[in-house]
Amino acid sequence: MTSHVHMIIGTRKEKMQDIVRDLKKYTSKAIINAIKENPTESRKEWMLWMIERAGKKNGNNKKYQFWQQHNMPIELSDNKIIDQKLNYLHENPVAEGFVNEAHEYKYSSAIDYADGKGLVKIELLE
Repeated sequence: MTSHVHMIIGTRKEKMQDIVRDLKKYTSKAIINAIKENPTESRKEWMLWMIERAGKKNGNNKKYQFWQQHNMPIELSDNKIIDQKLNYLHENPVAEGFVNEAHEYKYSSAIDYADGKGLVKIELLE
């Protein structure tokens, strides 16, 4: 999980590919700026070099490439699949050994489903 993100995204108006494109654009710029501006990050030059090297391999980029170009979307067509995928997302950090309980992983919405408040505003699926 240190190399990818799982999300459940819903939309009624925007196209899903537009949401993902904008999310990738915004987050990549924010992450690259955070790397550049962190004076104590010992791996700063190496990380920027890696991201720039990836960018040079793809003609669609101006300089950097943080996210992969492809996605692996799965249509959540019924409640059974939604519950299965949501459970997978919440249990993934436990399976990876990052935490003992799903709600302990601060980058997950699992805490919101355990009556807490996570880092990102979400709408609970019920």
